[in-house]
Amino acid sequence: MDKLDMEILSRLLNNCRTPDSQIGKEIGVSGVAVKSRIQKMIKQKIIEQFTLKIEPPVFGYSVLYFVVIGKKLDYILDKIRLVGEPFFVVPCVGGVTVCSIVVKENPEHAMEIAKNILRDVRVLSIFEAKNPEIRSDLTKTDIEIIDILLKDPRLKIEEIAKLSGFSTKTIARSLDKLQNDEAILFTLIYNPRKMGKNIPFAILVTVDGDIKGTLSRLEKKFEESFLQKPFVHQNQIVLFFHSDDIYKIDELSQKVHEVSGIQSVDLFIPKEINFVQKWIKNAIMHTKKSKRLHLVPEIRS
Repeated sequence: MDKLDMEILSRLLNNCRTPDSQIGKEIGVSGVAVKSRIQKMIKQKIIEQFTLKIEPPVFGYSVLYFVVIGKKLDYILDKIRLVGEPFFVVPCVGGVTVCSIVVKENPEHAMEIAKNILRDVRVLSIFEAKNPEIRSDLTKTDIEIIDILLKDPRLKIEEIAKLSGFSTKTIARSLDKLQNDEAILFTLIYNPRKMGKNIPFAILVTVDGDIKGTLSRLEKKFEESFLQKPFVHQNQIVLFFHSDDIYKIDELSQKVHEVSGIQSVDLFIPKEINFVQKWIKNAIMHTKKSKRLHLVPEIRS
């Protein structure tokens, strides 16, 4: 993968519906060249699939994150499924696994159950993810369109119209709304092992104080190095980077630590990335049966 491939991948990670022509205009090549490079990345299994990442609170779920070490992935999954459905699972270099589950019950109670279930696993961290800035007001029409997009988030408006029976105007309006919703990300799953000399990695920072101000300083200093937009929850920020030099990763981690407001820094280098969609399919099925026209989740403080 060269620099142009990485720039294309980065834009698709942030919104995989971005037209090839728009990406080409931003990076200085033709839309045809962008399409060709995307097809190459799909053929080479660098891009494994296009997908939707929907924050579980949209459907009234809480999210628990785990960082564990020293156990096989299947063992960990078997354990956490006793508490809730997996949301995403990322095995990392060093025997570390970062994963999350969605839970419908009280998250504090679920966390205590999880700690008990994982008593024979070395748990580096466990916490509930919250982002009070996220607000969604999805209609039944939006849910129907999301259900179709789960199979292929890059479907053209005309194709969605045929599958849904909605007008192209209704679909265009919904798509615009969904793409501007902070809780919904049109993205993709990539294979870190297939990226050649490019090493994707994530830095989890804990913030002491003003989260918005710290995020602003991080974006100002590192935005050109981001692989995708940062993810914020409570007093923590996940920064996504890539580097062609493993030694530069450590240097960048140190520079992040030096930013005002940063309390701690943890580095993760993924070996694979999995978004598990069973929970969202079940949530959509339940929502479709509801008589409510709007899905407005309860916002807990």
